[in-house]
Amino acid sequence: MQTGVCFRMYTEDQAKKLGVNGWVKNTRQGTVIGQVQGHPEKVNEMKQWLRNVGSPSSRIDRAEFTNERDISKLEVRGFGTRY
Repeated sequence: MQTGVCFRMYTEDQAKKLGVNGWVKNTRQGTVIGQVQGHPEKVNEMKQWLRNVGSPSSRIDRAEFTNERDISKLEVRGFGTRY
Protein backbone atom coordinates (compact mmCIF):
# COMPACT_ATOMS: atom_id res chain seq x y z
CA MET A 1 0.00 0.00 0.00
CA GLN A 2 1.22 3.47 -0.82
CA THR A 3 1.44 6.08 1.95
CA GLY A 4 1.11 9.86 1.83
CA VAL A 5 -2.43 9.66 0.50
CA CYS A 6 -4.37 9.93 3.79
CA PHE A 7 -4.70 6.14 3.87
CA ARG A 8 -4.59 5.97 7.67
CA MET A 9 -7.26 8.65 8.07
CA TYR A 10 -9.63 6.92 5.64
CA THR A 11 -8.90 3.55 7.26
CA GLU A 12 -9.73 4.95 10.69
CA ASP A 13 -12.98 6.46 9.35
CA GLN A 14 -14.00 3.19 7.69
CA ALA A 15 -13.19 1.16 10.80
CA LYS A 16 -15.32 3.46 12.96
CA LYS A 17 -18.14 3.26 10.40
CA LEU A 18 -18.04 -0.55 10.57
CA GLY A 19 -17.63 -0.62 14.35
CA VAL A 20 -14.36 -2.56 14.42
CA ASN A 21 -11.50 -1.93 16.83
CA GLY A 22 -7.77 -1.78 16.22
CA TRP A 23 -5.08 0.47 14.83
CA VAL A 24 -3.19 1.43 11.67
CA LYS A 25 0.39 2.64 11.21
CA ASN A 26 2.77 3.61 8.40
CA THR A 27 6.05 1.70 8.17
CA ARG A 28 9.47 2.96 7.13
CA GLN A 29 9.16 0.79 4.02
CA GLY A 30 6.24 2.91 2.78
CA THR A 31 3.57 0.36 3.64
CA VAL A 32 0.74 0.33 6.14
CA ILE A 33 0.31 -2.21 8.95
CA GLY A 34 -2.42 -2.59 11.50
CA GLN A 35 -4.74 -4.73 13.53
CA VAL A 36 -8.50 -5.18 13.26
CA GLN A 37 -10.71 -6.78 15.90
CA GLY A 38 -14.46 -7.21 16.04
CA HIS A 39 -17.37 -9.28 14.80
CA PRO A 40 -16.07 -11.62 12.07
CA GLU A 41 -18.52 -10.28 9.48
CA LYS A 42 -17.38 -6.69 10.12
CA VAL A 43 -13.70 -7.69 10.13
CA ASN A 44 -14.24 -9.33 6.72
CA GLU A 45 -15.93 -6.15 5.43
CA MET A 46 -12.91 -4.16 6.64
CA LYS A 47 -10.52 -6.57 4.94
CA GLN A 48 -12.43 -6.21 1.66
CA TRP A 49 -12.25 -2.42 1.98
CA LEU A 50 -8.50 -2.56 2.68
CA ARG A 51 -7.95 -4.95 -0.23
CA ASN A 52 -10.10 -3.18 -2.84
CA VAL A 53 -10.95 0.42 -1.89
CA GLY A 54 -8.61 2.30 0.45
CA SER A 55 -8.36 6.07 0.29
CA PRO A 56 -9.30 7.87 -2.94
CA SER A 57 -5.66 8.60 -3.84
CA SER A 58 -4.19 5.27 -2.76
CA ARG A 59 -2.90 2.50 -4.96
CA ILE A 60 -3.23 -0.90 -3.33
CA ASP A 61 -0.69 -3.31 -4.75
CA ARG A 62 -1.20 -6.05 -2.20
CA ALA A 63 -3.13 -6.62 1.02
CA GLU A 64 -1.80 -9.37 3.24
CA PHE A 65 -3.60 -10.54 6.38
CA THR A 66 -1.65 -12.66 8.85
CA ASN A 67 -1.91 -13.92 12.44
CA GLU A 68 -5.70 -14.24 12.20
CA ARG A 69 -7.31 -15.86 15.23
CA ASP A 70 -10.51 -15.94 17.25
CA ILE A 71 -10.45 -13.96 20.48
CA SER A 72 -12.86 -14.22 23.40
CA LYS A 73 -12.86 -10.48 24.09
CA LEU A 74 -11.52 -7.37 22.39
CA GLU A 75 -7.90 -6.53 23.19
CA VAL A 76 -8.08 -3.00 21.75
CA ARG A 77 -10.69 -0.33 22.47
CA GLY A 78 -11.71 1.92 19.58
CA PHE A 79 -9.71 2.43 16.39
CA GLY A 80 -6.80 4.81 16.03
CA THR A 81 -3.63 5.76 14.21
CA ARG A 82 -0.28 4.84 15.73
CA TYR A 83 2.99 6.62 15.02
